[in-house]
Amino acid sequence: DRHWTDREFEELRPGHVFSEETPVLLEIGCGVGNFIWPVLKLNPSLKIFACDFSPRAVGFVKANEAYLGDRCHAFVCDITKDRLADTIPPHSVDIVSAIFVFSALPPEKQAAAVSNIAEILKPGGRILFRDYGMYDLAQLRFKSGHKLEDNLYVRQDGTLSYYFSTQRLRELFVQHGGLVELENDYTYKRLVNVKKNIDSERIFVQAKFQAPIDTESIDQAMANTRLADPNGGAMDTEN
Repeated sequence: DRHWTDREFEELRPGHVFSEETPVLLEIGCGVGNFIWPVLKLNPSLKIFACDFSPRAVGFVKANEAYLGDRCHAFVCDITKDRLADTIPPHSVDIVSAIFVFSALPPEKQAAAVSNIAEILKPGGRILFRDYGMYDLAQLRFKSGHKLEDNLYVRQDGTLSYYFSTQRLRELFVQHGGLVELENDYTYKRLVNVKKNIDSERIFVQAKFQAPIDTESIDQAMANTRLADPNGGAMDTEN
C-alpha cells in the first residue's frame, strides 16, 4: 500500500505540478500496482505508464478491475537495457516515480537506467526518487558472506540490495544524467514494535530531479552519459 506517496511528494497531489490537460506519469517498478490505483483515483485526469521487470507483476496490474486502457498502460521492461522511448514518446512524461527500484539494479547499470528515463522526460519533468540509504537497518542486518562490494549486498533469494548515499545520487542524476537537483537528502523513520521489543531507525534517501527546460540540453546530457558512467569506463545506452 503506497497511499503515503502523495504525503511525501506534493507533485502527486491534484493541481500541483500537473498543468497539462492530460498529465502523464511513469512508474518504474510498478509491481502489482499498489502505487498506481491511489494516484489514479486522486488525479482523475492523469494517465499512467507503468513498467516492471516481471511479466507476472505486469499481468496482475492488467488483471485489476481498476485497469482502464485509456488511463493506464502497463508493460514489461528492463530499464537498464530496454528503451523506454520504444513504448513512450520521447520528452512526453511529466513525472517519473522511482520508488525502491534502483537499489535492485547492479551499480554498473544504474547510469544507463538514468539515461533511459531522461529520454522520455518532458523539459521541466521530474523524477521522484526514494530508496534505501547507507547504514539503514536492513544493511546492518546482513550477515557475513552477503556483501558483494561497498553498499551492495545479495539477499537469500539472489536479488540485489544497494544502499545509497546522497553523493551517489548526485553523481548518477546530475553529473551523468544532466538533470537538475531539486532535493536530495536522508529521511529517518523510527520503527517501534513494543511487543517484539524493537526500537530502531530506518534510513532512506529521498530526492527530486528535474529535466532541463530545453530538449537540446537533455539530448546533450544523454550523449555525455553514453560516454562515461560513475563506475568508470564507457557505456552505450542504445545497446
